Amino acid sequence: MKTLCTLACALALVLGGCTKSTDTSSSSSTTTTTGASAAPDAAASGGPKSIGVSIQNREAQFYQDMERGMRDEAAKYGYTVTVVDAARDNAKQQSQVEDFISQKVAAIVLTPYDSQAIGSAIVEANKAKIPVFTADIASASKDGTVVAHIASDNVQGGAQAGKLMCAALPGHTGQIAIIDEPEVTSVQDRVKGFKQALATGCPGVTVVSDIDGGGERAKASSSMEDILQSHKDLRGVFGINDDSALGAAKAVQAAGLGAKIVVIGYDAAPEARTAIAAGQMYGDAIQHPDQIGSRTIDAIHDYFSGKTPAAKISVPVGTFTKADAK
Repeated sequence: MKTLCTLACALALVLGGCTKSTDTSSSSSTTTTTGASAAPDAAASGGPKSIGVSIQNREAQFYQDMERGMRDEAAKYGYTVTVVDAARDNAKQQSQVEDFISQKVAAIVLTPYDSQAIGSAIVEANKAKIPVFTADIASASKDGTVVAHIASDNVQGGAQAGKLMCAALPGHTGQIAIIDEPEVTSVQDRVKGFKQALATGCPGVTVVSDIDGGGERAKASSSMEDILQSHKDLRGVFGINDDSALGAAKAVQAAGLGAKIVVIGYDAAPEARTAIAAGQMYGDAIQHPDQIGSRTIDAIHDYFSGKTPAAKISVPVGTFTKADAK
């Protein structure tokens, strides 16, 4: 009997029995899973790392430039960057974060569409032990922990726009409007800096209208038309981004008021620079989205390397006028 058992075992080994095949399959599966789940443990693995990026509006030139900065810098470190477009939809952005968690990326970067509502998605990433970074727009939620926020110094940038408005208005007086997007944290800072600069540099200027243009050109143009109807003595308008400013400029030009109303924007994207060169806009606060992108990746790299990035990393904002367009 013992001899028969021995022969059976030997035959099983020669044929490569089911038990061995099952173990190999299990081992292969475990290796794949372990490799993916190890990604969030940044510095420990030392292997290739993937970064998931959800951008609130990938069609915007600003975010295209920021994405380019991220990709160029990530290439230096050998990181893989996956960028998805939330298309200004909070539910979609929440779902994208869930996808990144399922993919076990090593880090997540967000430009939140809804600064308050994004907190729940950040909490889920925290639970999965995946570090979260925000770029350009911060989370305003009390929920969830963000490692670092990288953005333009928007208070300083708003002040730059305010200084341009003061310089453009004869006698530093007159009524002006703001085409706003008040639910966005970066815009809140821009408007704050803008108003501070007016109060300091041209206190005779009065903000008579502050309307939500949604950051979109068509809506900003429509809002500007309403403002022009309500305020016949308007002398200037500040658009919180270039789409807002270009939309406002379109309405101003259509009303034949191009020589009367000063338009100031924010970003200095190529189309805005063309409008400034043509005299349709006076000037812009100019951001450097490519630098925001590259410094975001640098902060992630520091985190992966065991360092503690600054909680807030600011990129200075300059100005762009017709003189710079030459």
